[in-house]
Amino acid sequence: MYEMIIESIRVSLVNYQRVVILRVKETGKYLPIWIGSHEADSIAYKLQDISAPRPLTHDLLNDVITKLDANVNKIIISGIDENTFFAKIELIKQNSIIEIDCRPSDAIALAVRTESPIFAVNEVIEKAGVKMEVNTDDVKIDTDLSNPKNSFSPISEEEVKNLSAYSEFIETLNTEDLT
Repeated sequence: MYEMIIESIRVSLVNYQRVVILRVKETGKYLPIWIGSHEADSIAYKLQDISAPRPLTHDLLNDVITKLDANVNKIIISGIDENTFFAKIELIKQNSIIEIDCRPSDAIALAVRTESPIFAVNEVIEKAGVKMEVNTDDVKIDTDLSNPKNSFSPISEEEVKNLSAYSEFIETLNTEDLT
C-alpha cells in the first residue's frame, strides 16, 4: 500500500469536470480521480479552511462517527474497475476495526476533516498511476515498461483505451504550479 497526499483539485477546461490529483508520498507518481463538483468543493473548503454556515455532508459524517465513539483510522483507495475507483473508510471503535465501502471522493473529503492518512493499494497505482514530468510543459503517462524503475505490469490495449480520458486530461495540465 502507498501513502497518498492530496496534490491538488483541478477543473478540466474541456468538460469542466473536477479531478483530485493524489501523489504517492515518496515518489513522483500521481493518481488522478474524477470526482463530482460537490465533493470537490467539500474537499477544497476544508483544505482552504473555509467554513460553511451549516455543516456539509462530510462534516455531518464526521460528527456521526465521533458521536458513535469511533475514529477514522485511515482511508484506502481499494480498487479500480473500468475507470471506477473504490474506497474504504477504516474506523476504529473500542479496539475493533470497521471498514465501510464508499466513493473515493467522500473518503477523501472525510480524511481532510479528520486529518487521517490516505492510502492506495498497489494494484490501483499500477493500473491508474501516472508519472508526470513536473519541471516541463509536458505531462505524460510513463509507458516505458522496460525501465526497471517502473513497477507497472503491461496492460492491454483495452485498458489503455479505457484510461484515455485520464491521458487526455493529464496532457492539458500546466505543471508549473505543482512545484
